[in-house]
Amino acid sequence: MIALDDNIYFSSDFDDMDLALIYKFVKNSYWGESRTFEEQKTASKNTINFGLFHNKKQMAYARVMTDKVFFAYLLDVFVIEAYQGKGYSKLLIDNILNFPELKNIDKWMLATKDAHELYKKFDFVAIKSPEKLMEKLSPRAKIIYE
Repeated sequence: MIALDDNIYFSSDFDDMDLALIYKFVKNSYWGESRTFEEQKTASKNTINFGLFHNKKQMAYARVMTDKVFFAYLLDVFVIEAYQGKGYSKLLIDNILNFPELKNIDKWMLATKDAHELYKKFDFVAIKSPEKLMEKLSPRAKIIYE
């Protein structure tokens, strides 16, 4: 864990992540309600995990799927309720985008239903040429994303 401020820490160490807390939050989100604990654990193990901690207790989380050169996809971003509205989402995103292994990525992507204003602060924009993108959705994904 890296100390950022008084009792606020940032980590990318999977072993620091509180998987029970992550699963509980994601399970109650619009995007993760159909996930099982084992699915979330597997997804987390196969991506780079990031957390913010207050007194070493997790308060925010995100994960990144990436090749570490050309492309990165930001997923499962959240700040638990007690810490929302205090700038921690911005702190988390800033630390992720400036993470040594990721700071030179050519293309970042994410999907959000309601946090566009947050991501605009980090130069994310709507897809300029959506006709170039394609997707293949499972029946479960169609429920979430359509």
